[in-house]
Formats: sequence, structure tokens, C-alpha cells
Amino acid sequence: MGAIDQVFHFITSGSIGGLPPIVLMIIIFVIGLVVGYLIHLFLKIAIIAAIILFIVAYFGFWGLSLSSLKNYATQYGSIVYLYGALIIGILPLSIGFIIGVIIGFVFG
Repeated sequence: MGAIDQVFHFITSGSIGGLPPIVLMIIIFVIGLVVGYLIHLFLKIAIIAAIILFIVAYFGFWGLSLSSLKNYATQYGSIVYLYGALIIGILPLSIGFIIGVIIGFVFG
């Protein structure tokens, strides 16, 4: 019980940068909720855009070929990877953040 008591003592009476740790935990959780909601929203938009893209390609208004998709992936793949790594590097990865992302995604 000694370790659990130390954790609860740190959470309730400690200080990180002048703020209580519980406040920082709540802030990180709320950030996770927002990120999860945004992921849910962007996935909805991406699915709708993909459906519209396939309908437009089916009727021949826009050409969809594997070579053009490969060219787009080669041209923009490294940029997407760079910004994805940047976003992951900025976000606070903790259990509170991950739980917030899951809850925000599910209930978003």
C-alpha cells in the first residue's frame, strides 16, 4: 500500500509547474476528448469524400487509375508522414489522453 499512497499523495498535494497534477491530468484528458472527436469527424468526412470520388470516377467525370494514385502517394506520402510524426510528437501521450481519445471517438 505504500506505493499507492505515494501516488495519491503526489496527485493531491504535489505541484508541476505551479499547477496541481490533477489539473494537468484533467487538461490532458480534455485534449484527448477533443482529438478523438476530431478524428471521428475527419473520418466521417474522408469516407463521404471517398464515396463521392468513387461515384464520380464510376461515371467517368474523373479518371481513377492505380498509376495516378501511386504518383499521388509518392508525391504527398512523405509530407503526410512528416506532419503525422509532428502531431504525434506534440500530443501528450498518457493513459488519460488515450482514454480521452477513445471516449471522444466513440461518443463524437
